[in-house]
Amino acid sequence: MRKAFKRSLWALLAIVLLCAMGIWLLLRGSLPQLDGDAALPGLSAPVSITLDANGTVTIEARNQIDAMRALGYVHAQERYFEMDLMRRSAAGELSALVGPAALDVDKQHRLHRLRAHVERDMAAITGDQRAQLDAYVEGVNAGLAALRVRPWPYLLLRESPQPWRAEDSPLVGMAMYFDLQGGEDASELALWRMRPHLPPALFALLTHDGSRWDAPLQGTSRGDAVLPGPQLVNLRTLPGDSAGAARASPEAPGSNNFAVAGTLTADGRAIVANDMHLTLRVPNIWFRTRLRYPDPAAPGGKVDVQGVTLPGLPMVVVGSNGHVAWGFTNSYIDTMDWKLETPCQHGLPADCSKLVGHHERIDVAGADTVWLAVDETPWGPIVHRETDGRVLSLRWAAQLPGAVNLGLARFARAADVDDALRLAQDVAIPTQNLMLADSKGQIVWRLLGPIPQRGPGCKSIALVIDASQENCPPWPLSTRDNPLLRSPQLDRMWTANTRVVDGDTLRRVGDGGYVFGARAAQIRYDLQQKPRFSERDLLAIQLDDQAMLLNHWHALLMQVARDARTPALNALAGSAHKWEGRAAPESVSYRLVRDWRLAVTKRIADGITAPARAAMGKDFVMPELQQLEGVVWPLVNQRPNHLLPRKFASWNALFEDAAAEVRDALKPLGPLPLRTWGEQNTAAICHPLAKAIPLLGKRWLCMPAQPLAGDGNMPRVVRPDFGASERMVVAPGHEAEGYFHMPGGQADNPLSPFWGTGHEAWVNGTPTPFLPGATQHTLTLQPATR
Repeated sequence: MRKAFKRSLWALLAIVLLCAMGIWLLLRGSLPQLDGDAALPGLSAPVSITLDANGTVTIEARNQIDAMRALGYVHAQERYFEMDLMRRSAAGELSALVGPAALDVDKQHRLHRLRAHVERDMAAITGDQRAQLDAYVEGVNAGLAALRVRPWPYLLLRESPQPWRAEDSPLVGMAMYFDLQGGEDASELALWRMRPHLPPALFALLTHDGSRWDAPLQGTSRGDAVLPGPQLVNLRTLPGDSAGAARASPEAPGSNNFAVAGTLTADGRAIVANDMHLTLRVPNIWFRTRLRYPDPAAPGGKVDVQGVTLPGLPMVVVGSNGHVAWGFTNSYIDTMDWKLETPCQHGLPADCSKLVGHHERIDVAGADTVWLAVDETPWGPIVHRETDGRVLSLRWAAQLPGAVNLGLARFARAADVDDALRLAQDVAIPTQNLMLADSKGQIVWRLLGPIPQRGPGCKSIALVIDASQENCPPWPLSTRDNPLLRSPQLDRMWTANTRVVDGDTLRRVGDGGYVFGARAAQIRYDLQQKPRFSERDLLAIQLDDQAMLLNHWHALLMQVARDARTPALNALAGSAHKWEGRAAPESVSYRLVRDWRLAVTKRIADGITAPARAAMGKDFVMPELQQLEGVVWPLVNQRPNHLLPRKFASWNALFEDAAAEVRDALKPLGPLPLRTWGEQNTAAICHPLAKAIPLLGKRWLCMPAQPLAGDGNMPRVVRPDFGASERMVVAPGHEAEGYFHMPGGQADNPLSPFWGTGHEAWVNGTPTPFLPGATQHTLTLQPATR
């Protein structure tokens, strides 16, 4: 029996080793070719592809068409699975690849029928870039076919990758609409539904649109809210319930960008800094690329553009071409409107809205096909049906002609900011705050992308358009003559997803949910501290993790703990007495004060919305309240009894209850004085399929679980799986002195030499060069007959 057991054990070990060897060979087989020669049909001349130690790709070609063909080849070899996810996400086709787990997302996205809209608008989307797009698509499919084994995620999913098509590239751009704008407009709808159940003064307080932290480039701060008196609102007598419903507002997709003009640097160079905040994954969403090729239309007759590409798109998205550098932040202008409509039934009533029906097929891997019925009015798809027979339809910029195009590719040949502004007139992407700097020392802010052209009959403050606004027809989009500001009027500029403009300009672009202004205010403060700047100074601002917002909250915690002398407040104050004033991984006080502020804010939000929640019951939905700090801070300082949530006997009782929640949540982890911020803010940056491999997925397919410095309401935006997807600081014409960070690495394959490269520098904030380093690999793509 012992011999039989040993033979079985050796046999099992052999099977395990054979399986491991098989997996290793398959992973090896799906690695891209890095050196030597490879054939690429359609090239007019050989193309050189070099890679540095981080996997940054430099493509040198005879012309733009060859460069785009080679870029497609490289993207497919390195990132085809991620490209596939992007196109499928936008089109609502993920279930066909990953199965029923993605069905709800597919239904939500398919409602907008973006693939059909892209196919309808392809001529306008491609414009004069059609030849470049076709070359890119052919390069993608050639790169995919050249892999010895299909990319490893398809082996795990037991699926085969489908060829890339021309309309798939605009869909990658459309995927960013979902990432940056959502496509649901849930908060405006929630506010509209609760408005009838709140006194006007209470609703006005809830929707106060700013705070003392506002930092617009145009106009002034809204300041904190002026609290209504007891004759207007008394929460102690209004209906309410004891159930809490508030939730922390999710991390808002966005970014930081800021620039200084040449008047603020030693040699007249303008510098731009950009870090785009997104969900973090392995590999990174961006792909570091340098493109070099002759171009008679470019300054000096050549293009040399370095930055990041988005696999699936034939262009550099953010970067510098030696003459102009540019970066983006999400603008949060208002790109969606609800409309309450009466659908036509046999042509009645006279003012009814005609419906067009569609039946959308959703294929599901491993399950039956699902059919989704989509009804559209001239306004947009019907999202909700009311009990009285009326419907709520949603108009969204992403659904309309002019939502996306390939115009951004032309920035590679921009000569200066004025040339870039000319090109920007016809660029369609999800509307961004564009920050430009040029080699002449000039800087510019402009909204880049389509803006809804609402007519005068559309009330800008309406949450839902109804029959009272019958003179508000469906609006089109325009990318032309967008708002801009520039030097020399402003020599420092910044945006951070907050309100940038005011007055008539704000009424034109609207408020799509501007982010709380603390981060922008801190960037503005940092920019005002010095008369001269270098690239290193702007990188330091990007890495600023000072807790300016929480300085006052720490003082408040210490004060109320002294006054109240209650157990939970004393415990928090005792453990947070040493105030580092930074979101440092080792800081205990930062974590405790942060969590207490959120707990206090939650209780106040519950109290303000309690009358609506009591009236609406299960239909109540808490909106995102990005500007609530501007209400909470005057409340916790003035502490009026008539605005105290009715479930609490006093403001000190509210503060103690919030402290008890924080204390009790942390108690299972150990002593309160040892609960550091890094313990909570630990990296969880993984490949999308990490959870699909039990036990080993987290070890093989994630970056190290390191404690991270930074948080949301400061320039250094870092959360476990959200934050700066890149950091760039560059002066056009001085790229060799620029800096660049990127988490998650360049490669998709864990056996690649570029798996996770650059990630450690991003974690630690170590300055690393903007330009590629020394060549480590050289691949030459040779023309080949088809």
